[in-house]
Amino acid sequence: MDSFWDWFWLMLWWFAFVMYLIVLFHVIADLFRDRDLSGWWKALWLVALIVVPFLSALVYLIARGRGMAERQSARMSAARAETDAYIRATAGGSTAASQITEAKGLYDAGVISDEEFAALKRKALD
Repeated sequence: MDSFWDWFWLMLWWFAFVMYLIVLFHVIADLFRDRDLSGWWKALWLVALIVVPFLSALVYLIARGRGMAERQSARMSAARAETDAYIRATAGGSTAASQITEAKGLYDAGVISDEEFAALKRKALD
């Protein structure tokens, strides 16, 4: 490693190797998550990934890349829906801050008294 170009090519090869590993792990994860593919096909793809790793990963991406993207998109949409449902469930419809804000608006408009405002605030915080 005497020159700049030796280091440059070394870093380029490391980058390519790490990118290959990332693609390989994504392919393996997609194989096991795909419900449409039978167990025999999954086993065959896995054997191919072990025997001829670069070629089989490339063929998998070409042959099943669109389905891979659709499955990933569906997983992300499901995760977002679950997160939104959890937030709605834990918030209980309206948060304490919004209840206090509404009560303050009523108090400022003169609709409720000091005692009523304090009671609404206590209720929201409980």
